[in-house]
Amino acid sequence: MSSITKYHALLKAVECGSFTKAAAALDYSQSGISRMIADLESEWNISLLERSSARLSLTAEGLSVLPLVQEICNAETRLQDRIAELNGLEKGFIRIGTFSSVATHWLPNIIARFQNDYPGIEYELLLGDYEEIERWILDGRVDCGFLRLPVQSDLETEFLEQDRLLAVLPENHPLAEYAKLPIKALRDYPFMMLERENSSDVAELMERRGVEPDTQFITWDDYAILAMVEKGLGISILPELILKRIPYRLTLRELDVPAYRSICFAVRTMKNASPAVRKFKDYLVFRSDSSAG
Repeated sequence: MSSITKYHALLKAVECGSFTKAAAALDYSQSGISRMIADLESEWNISLLERSSARLSLTAEGLSVLPLVQEICNAETRLQDRIAELNGLEKGFIRIGTFSSVATHWLPNIIARFQNDYPGIEYELLLGDYEEIERWILDGRVDCGFLRLPVQSDLETEFLEQDRLLAVLPENHPLAEYAKLPIKALRDYPFMMLERENSSDVAELMERRGVEPDTQFITWDDYAILAMVEKGLGISILPELILKRIPYRLTLRELDVPAYRSICFAVRTMKNASPAVRKFKDYLVFRSDSSAG
């Protein structure tokens, strides 16, 4: 087994915090991932990971060598990209950072169109929040990603679409009488907040409008919020893209003052992006078809 495969196994184990999750992500057995890490530790005569029942964590030695391992893996990706360029995109690999609604409602159609023209390209999707995706792009963990504007760092971005924020109510809720719901009325009912590590389009909207919601539940799982709202446990505000093709019985209302999140495509620099990523970007013109339905 090649060293580069073991390096990727180490990076994935650190990312996932678990041999089992890393094995599932890389399509190996749990024992196979564990054995690759053990091989590296034996070859290098150092301990890389602290193994506990809760979560894998890097040792001091592991923390020291991890950036170099990441550099080698990034260099290997750039090598494969260059080979793909020489082969006219017959082969290649695109690593995409994305949040769940884009992964669910945009990417399947975009990738299907792209794969139809370039069947030799492979993909890795990494799901995260805005801050994580931005960090992955900067660190080279992914080649490109979908983010919310404005971004916090000096990335090259292209605006894609305004995604409306809508009020989400149980069926027959008293606020359903409004055609356009006053946002201040939301503070009178239990609220379900879509938020992760203080990152939230909705919380920022509420703060701008001077509304303090009666927040009863906070999660980054949009489907958990939809299920709880359906059961009458509260109300919420969610991006419209999340609300497409949902199986829940809900009432959706526009807000009295329209609010949006601006979704963009981002890379470190398009000049240094791989041929596959540059070509993939061209297929984003189909995003409206991809988000329909």
